[in-house]
Amino acid sequence: MAMAGLYRRALPSPPAIEFASPQGKQLFTEALGEGTMEGFFKLISYYQTQSEPAYCGLATLAVILNALAIDPGRTWKGPWRWFDDTMLDCCEPLSKIKAEGITFGKVACLAYCNGAKVEAFRTNESSIDDFRRHVISCASSEDCHVISSYHRGVFKQTGSGHFSPIGGYHARKDLVLILDVARFKYPPHWVPLTLLWEAMDTIDKATGHPRGFMIISRFHKAPSVLYTVSCRHEGWSKVAKYLTEDVPHRLKMNDVKDVENLLSLVLKSAPVDLKEFIKWVAEVRRQDVAGVSSSEEEKARLVIKEEIFKQIKETEIFEHINTWLGSEISVCQGYKQTLPEIAANVCCQGAQLLAGQLSSLDETCCKETNVQAGGVSPMTLVSGKITTNGVEQGIDMLVPSSQTEPRNILCDFDRSNCKGMHPSTADGLTVILLALPQHTWSGIKEEKLLTQLNRCVSIENIPSLLQQEVLHLRRQLHFLMIDLHEPSASC
Repeated sequence: MAMAGLYRRALPSPPAIEFASPQGKQLFTEALGEGTMEGFFKLISYYQTQSEPAYCGLATLAVILNALAIDPGRTWKGPWRWFDDTMLDCCEPLSKIKAEGITFGKVACLAYCNGAKVEAFRTNESSIDDFRRHVISCASSEDCHVISSYHRGVFKQTGSGHFSPIGGYHARKDLVLILDVARFKYPPHWVPLTLLWEAMDTIDKATGHPRGFMIISRFHKAPSVLYTVSCRHEGWSKVAKYLTEDVPHRLKMNDVKDVENLLSLVLKSAPVDLKEFIKWVAEVRRQDVAGVSSSEEEKARLVIKEEIFKQIKETEIFEHINTWLGSEISVCQGYKQTLPEIAANVCCQGAQLLAGQLSSLDETCCKETNVQAGGVSPMTLVSGKITTNGVEQGIDMLVPSSQTEPRNILCDFDRSNCKGMHPSTADGLTVILLALPQHTWSGIKEEKLLTQLNRCVSIENIPSLLQQEVLHLRRQLHFLMIDLHEPSASC
């Protein structure tokens, strides 16, 4: 009896050669002897099928992150830490990716914020010879892998934009092995490198941007432990555009006299979602899989986070921001957020992280909240009962101890709403300004002020831990901006 739906597709050959065919096996044997299949074995060990038709970018990234043995720092199921495509939602809600796919820039940003070193090249930023060199280098090593973003139509395949890892290279015939993550559709296959370049060198008609490739490798240490750019909220693109384009323009068009005047010009006109643009990375765990006490690893990370908070407060720009906030938020005076209220908010943040629903849960999700001070240790344990999809569960969040008493109340910049923020407003605004490129301030006309501000926001003389956080945010912002106006590339 005929069944509804589709069962695989016939692989158009030529131009592709199925990996499991006699010819494909012979190519593998030859490439193995040539030493350009070294990266294959790690990839094939963690090769997976995308769990949704539009998850090709997420599945490709999950395969490579696992192949590089990068610890996600959060549990997948039970006690196990593992990358799955359903976990990679820090840049876009999964519901949106499921409907629209994901962009080239956001795949790069996802890789970076999950602990990988990323070099991303659109075809107009590279050449076929450079691409071949990168393929050969990664195919001859276990230390890096190549993600290709290409159009299926060039291979006579159905569909359009697609992401998959490159699993190997045959030098004498100039062929690459594509480990297609849509295994329900096409099996792994060999294609000419020149044809893959042609498939990458296609223009997304909706955006005018070409596709390309990424080199993914492992950092020797995590690029960040405390802050990350958040683009899950709908207004992130307005914030990114404001910070990178509108702020420099405003500084050129206005006569700014001092730092406080500059802060008023920049921050009072900012989109209201500015407060959501930089998030701090919390230590979250389910109570049913957590131990009674914190692990040494968790404690070590909290010590580092506390030190970064301390370094932020010692910067000159932090002092200016703190002073400016004190003069600008008088409308919120009298509003005091108690520690239990802060804890409830923190608990909800943890619930949202675990549920992968950062934009959908509200502040009523925490039924109970308890706070235990860390004593001599640099942390506070926030425990709560949360309800997700009708299921009640206990969660713990470990919070750096100095953050239990906020110094400032956050006002939306349109002053229409006063709301507590954790950590403090001044902390967040400080790292945002430090993360902006130095040329942001070049339009300041007053030379003395320009010199002063360059000194305030220069990262050359700040401690290495804070410098690492700032450079991490700059890199994330760069990846997001390369396709800011680009709709998602479907699979």
